[in-house]
Amino acid sequence: MSSSSTPIDPISALLTVLDLEKLEENLFRGRTGPDTGWQRVFGGQVIGQALVAAQRTVASDRFVHSLHAYFLRPGDPLVPIIYQVERIRDGSSFTTRRIVAIQHGHAIFSMSASFQIDEGGYDHQMSMPPVAMPEELMPESEFKQMFLKHGSDAVRR
Repeated sequence: MSSSSTPIDPISALLTVLDLEKLEENLFRGRTGPDTGWQRVFGGQVIGQALVAAQRTVASDRFVHSLHAYFLRPGDPLVPIIYQVERIRDGSSFTTRRIVAIQHGHAIFSMSASFQIDEGGYDHQMSMPPVAMPEELMPESEFKQMFLKHGSDAVRR
């Protein structure tokens, strides 16, 4: 970076990369991001853009709760990525989408995502028992001293 260039705000850069262009129904174009000098597109960017494309075809009361992603080919950082969204199912509680990222006429990435309305459910976790705060615990040096005095000579060395 030269002394005259302005540093890029990372949050602004991320939001810009995730702001996909809608080409038509279920079809979006994503930027490949700032020039990093990398030979390939960062995989996290492709996942993020695919999830944004899917979310834009889902009702606003649904949130992603599961996704499975597969990287098929390396992405070219010099070419925009096309995201094709297939509407698999729109149910009363769940919505499922399949997303394919395309460059140079080939799929480079595939993802299935499931969205769900925010519903109450069972809590499958026991409550945390009351425990002392870290500051209230015995220092590690005292703890070691207390237990090492009962150890063999080989352990106490």
